Amino acid sequence: MQIGIIGAGQVARSFARTAIDAGHGIIFSNARGPETLASQVAEFGPLAAAGSLRDAVNQPIVLLAVPWPKVEEALRALPAWRDQILIDPTNAFHGGNPAGGLVDFQGDSSSERVAALASGARVVKALNTVFMTNFAKPPASGQLRRVAFLSGDSQDAKDTVADLLESFGFAPVDLGSLRDGGRIQAVGAPVAGHDFFVPWPAPRSFPAINGERKEVP
Repeated sequence: MQIGIIGAGQVARSFARTAIDAGHGIIFSNARGPETLASQVAEFGPLAAAGSLRDAVNQPIVLLAVPWPKVEEALRALPAWRDQILIDPTNAFHGGNPAGGLVDFQGDSSSERVAALASGARVVKALNTVFMTNFAKPPASGQLRRVAFLSGDSQDAKDTVADLLESFGFAPVDLGSLRDGGRIQAVGAPVAGHDFFVPWPAPRSFPAINGERKEVP
C-alpha cells in the first residue's frame, strides 16, 4: 500500500520506518517542497519517496504528522479531499508540546476539529496514545501484541486502518466514533499514554458508550 505523509518530524519518521519494514511505500511531503526531503528519503530506501503535498494527499491513506499549532495551516493548504483516509495521530497541545497545556474544544474532540478542516476526508484517530519510542519497538512480546487504539465515523475507513496496523504487527482496538472514541483517546483520558498488550489473535472490540458491546471480526 502507498501512504502519503504530511510532515517529516519524529511521528512521520517513526511511522514511515514501521510502514516500510512492513512492505508499504511512503511519500513524504512538507510545506517547503520535495527537494528539501532528499536526504531523508535516501535514509529510508527505495520504498520511500518525496513529493508535493498534492502527491501525498492523492494516496488512499494519508498520515497527518504535524504539531497541533500547524494543523489548521497544513490542512487549509491542501487540495480538496476525495474520500481518502486521513489518519490523525495529533494531540492538541498549545505550542505543540505538553508544557503549553491542552486546547479546550468545549466538549468536542480534536479529531472532530481535524475532520471539519479536512472536509471530504474520512478521518481516523489513531496512534496518538502511543509514545513514539514505544511505537518504534517490536509490537509483539511472546503471544501478546501492543494495542493501537483507533476511532472514526466511517467503519470502512477504520477497518482499512486496522488492517494496516495489523500489518505492522499491532493489535487494533476500535473505540467507536470520532466524538466518543476521540474523547477516550485524548490526553488525560483513560487510555492515553499507557502501553497496553493483549493476547493475539483477539477480536477488534470495544464497549460502546451505551454499554452495548460491538465487535469487528
